[in-house]
Amino acid sequence: MPQLNPTPWFAILVFSWLVFLAVLPPKVLAHTFPNEPTLQSTDKPKTDPWTWPWH
Repeated sequence: MPQLNPTPWFAILVFSWLVFLAVLPPKVLAHTFPNEPTLQSTDKPKTDPWTWPWH
């Protein structure tokens, strides 16, 4: 039964992990955001009170 021979499957496992750990992370980390986040001020905006009647 050839499916019980671990030699080709172990090589496939090692090669696939090599691809996942060596090739893909630099490709994923090379992506950048189109807009860099900017810091917002810590001042609270002035809000107006609710002026509508309740009835």
